[in-house]
Formats: sequence, structure tokens, C-alpha cells
Amino acid sequence: MRILFLTHAFNSLTQRLYVELAERGHELSVEFDIKDEVAIEAVDIFRPDLVIAPYLRRAIPQSVWSRHVCLVVHPGPPGDRGPSSLDWAIHEAKEDWGVTVLQANAEMDGGPVWAFRTFPMRLAPKASLYRREVTEAAVAALLEALAKIESGGRPDPAPPGTWRPVMKQEMRAIDWNRDDTETVLRKIHAADGFPGVLDVIGGRAVHLFDAHPETTLMGRPGVPIARYKGAVCLGTVDGAVWIGHVREPGEGKLKLPATAVLGDIDAPEFEPDTWAEIGFRERDGVGVLTFPLYNGAMSTAQCRRLEAAFRHACSRAPKVIVLAGGEDFWCNGIHLNAIEAAASPADESMANIEAMDDLCRTILSATDRYVIAAMRGNAGAGGVFLAMAADRVLARDGAVLNPHYKNMGNLYGSEYWTYLLPRRVGEDGIGRIMGRRLPLGAAQAERLGLIDGTFGDFDEVLELARNLDVAPLIAEKKARRAADEAVKPLDAYRAGELERMRLNFYGFDPSYHVARYNFVHKVPHSRTPLFLASHRRRRAV
Repeated sequence: MRILFLTHAFNSLTQRLYVELAERGHELSVEFDIKDEVAIEAVDIFRPDLVIAPYLRRAIPQSVWSRHVCLVVHPGPPGDRGPSSLDWAIHEAKEDWGVTVLQANAEMDGGPVWAFRTFPMRLAPKASLYRREVTEAAVAALLEALAKIESGGRPDPAPPGTWRPVMKQEMRAIDWNRDDTETVLRKIHAADGFPGVLDVIGGRAVHLFDAHPETTLMGRPGVPIARYKGAVCLGTVDGAVWIGHVREPGEGKLKLPATAVLGDIDAPEFEPDTWAEIGFRERDGVGVLTFPLYNGAMSTAQCRRLEAAFRHACSRAPKVIVLAGGEDFWCNGIHLNAIEAAASPADESMANIEAMDDLCRTILSATDRYVIAAMRGNAGAGGVFLAMAADRVLARDGAVLNPHYKNMGNLYGSEYWTYLLPRRVGEDGIGRIMGRRLPLGAAQAERLGLIDGTFGDFDEVLELARNLDVAPLIAEKKARRAADEAVKPLDAYRAGELERMRLNFYGFDPSYHVARYNFVHKVPHSRTPLFLASHRRRRAV
């Protein structure tokens, strides 16, 4: 079918649905929902068989839904209506939740139902639930809806519904003297990503994000009792919670590690017992290095810490090391928020990319270990090439990869991609990867040679790692690295990449700095890029 995506942004859910439908041969185009006139024009140009709205913040124009079947992907079960669906579900401790694919009509979220899926809830941030459970349910429900439409089926009538309003800050507010730890976690989880929970720490108003439980410490409710790697620990009535990130109220304020905003916290350094920014464990002779970094962004300091952790892993017994990243994200490359907040964003950009390069170089140079990158979550830009520094690269079925830099203001990119990519896809394949600008599903990435394979459950990766005949693999790796170094040293690849990056950071063209600013400050789109809006691309020609 000819399908138009009408969406507020090309977010993770939209990308996954785009990948799934492209894999099935549908003709796709995307239009950002900027205003009614733009949506109407896009439909008139593309003449779609179907419109899909996976992520909207306002109603589809009547002149569109009255003439075309428009499927809205709503993150709630049939009958649930309103813009804060998942927020309310987390806040109210729902045991199960769902996703409904419904047909747009005059009643917001009140159209007939084409398909739905339910899933068990877990105590987790809204953004994590959205990227995992909601996304998987949405894929299944949308594919069912398309199958019904293609076979001439009809939707079910809309069930009786309950409209839930936007969740306001007064409902999210924490009562530190009454709310137990789970209640505090639910309130922050329900606001994670956006808008955060407005609170006061040490006399400073901030929005709270990225909360984790702490079971060892206790202290005065709402008061800092410990700090760790940018996070601050606050007491509760029955324990404590860690707050990883905060944002000051007001326009232009950025979400940053808590201590970067709050400054010096009068509390001791203490390593959490329930979560780790970077973790290492040994399982049945295999070393597993995890780094579930918030939103997948890796700052200069985090690159240095992960490099040190990898060196530590190499000093241990296991000959096989699995780089597992996080379950929501593998890695998305340099930390754009930290860069934007720096005194000199250009200098911090350079420091961050140098630290990423050092990390990649350390992995590439570990010729006495066999390294597997297991991308359990999505990956983008330098994060994809960080994975490719490993000897074998695997991705979870359903992971979405964006192995390109150009969407961030024509950034050239580093992380030794000019060495790593050609040896996987050949010189002829570079343009298909770096110039495409569209997301890749794991299956397509494997067909292109970008990755070596896919997996369903992470235990499959561990089973593979345990059963490898490691000695010949390490010998082959060592010989190949020596041969490659003799032809062209890694230093030469790095120097060439960084020369181009310096132009991005310090040159006359400000595109990277403008794109970064718009990204971190969530500046609304003024138009849909032509690489997404294929209908407008054809018209421009």
C-alpha cells in the first residue's frame, strides 16, 4: 500500500513502524504534523491508500480523516482516551496496559477499533515502557490492522470510553513526608522523558527524571543523603531514591546530570546497590559489560569510565567479552545536552569525540580478547560504530539503527568509521549506509553486512559466547589487525576524520551547532526533511 505517516516527530515508535512496513514492501512517506494546511497538502500530493498517525499532539484535520482511513496508534487499551494515557497507567499502578489502533473520527481517541494488544506493566520509566512494551504492542496491533484492511475487513465499534485529561504538576507532586519509595518512583517514572516532576532540592526548583530505588541508605525525606557519578540520592519515608537527571524550570533549560545542575552536594559519595551506570560481571567464562546510559548519550567522562571498565574486563580471566549496552539503548554517541551546556560547545564536542575515539581504539586494540557487541536496544550515529569496533556485532530483533551522522547538521563523524565500515560493506556500500539518513531494522542491517546477526533473547548471545572456539578467532583477529595496521594505521584514519570534524565544530558552517541546539531544545519542526517526505522530493524534482 501507499502509506503516509503523519506524526509530530520521527520518534522511536515512528521509526520502528516505518522499518517494519518498509520491510514488508509498502511505499512510505512521512509528513510532520506542523499545521492543518501542511497535512492536507501532503495527502493531496501523495494520495495515500492509508494514513498512519503513530505520534500526534493534536487532532487530524476533518478533511483528511473524512476522505482517507487514518489509523491512530494510541498508547492505551480500547476505551482509554486522552493525551497522558501512559502517565496515568504508571501513576495508578496498573498491572496491565495496552495499545489500540483506532480509526480517526470527530471524537479524539474515540474512533472504531481495528486492533489492540495488551501487555503486563513493570515498574519502569515511561520512556522505557514506551520504547519496549508499547512499541512491540504497537507493531503487532498495526500489522493486524493492515491485514484486516487489505482483506476487506471492518473495524469494531468504539467501546464506551473514559477521557483522561493532561496530567498536571499538582497531580505529579511528591509529598516527601507521606509518599513511600514506590510512590515516589511511580510519580517520577510517570513523568520521565517529559515533563519531569517539579520539586525543590536544596532550595532550588528542578524537574526530576531518571529515578532508581536505593535499599541500603535512609535519611531525611526529600534531602540529599549521597551522590554518585552525577546522581543524587534523596531520602524517603521508608528508604531512598536516586535522581540521575534534573532540569531547571524555564525556557532554554537543559536536562543534565543532577549534580551538574545542583552544584556541590553536601553528601558523601556512595555507590548504589540497585543500579549502575556501568557494570561488569562474569557468567560461565564470559565477561558481560553493561552501560545503560540515560537516553544512550555518552559524555566525555562516561567515555573515559567505560574505557577504564573495558580495560578492567580485559584484565580478568574471560577471553570473551560481551558489550551489552542498555536494554533501551545500546548507545547514541556523544552527549549533545552536555555539549550544549558547556562553556564552549565546540571544545566540548571535540573532547567528547576524542574520548569516543579513545574508547573505540581500546576495543579495537584488545587483540587478546574476542569482543561481541550485543545491541539490545536502539543505536545511533557514533554508537553504531562503537559496536562495530567489536569482533562480532549482533542486534536484537526489533532494534532500530541509525548509522549516519548527517542528520545532525551534516556532521562528518569519527569513531574510526572510515576504517570499520568499508571492511564490512565494501567501498561501494558506504553510500548506502552513510548517505541514506533513514533508520535500519536489524534484519536489513544484517543483509547490508553492517551487523553479523540478530538475536531474540540475550541468553542466546551468552550461549553463543560460551560455545565459541576462541583461540583461532583471537589468532585470526590479531593477524588481521596487524595486516590492516601495516596498510594504513588507525592513527591515520582518526586524523582524517578529526580534520573533518574540526570543520564541523570550528568552521564557518554553523549547521552542526544549529542542529544540535534545535535538537536539545526541542525546537518545533518548520518543515519535513525531504529524505523523509518522499512525496515532496518527487514534487521538487
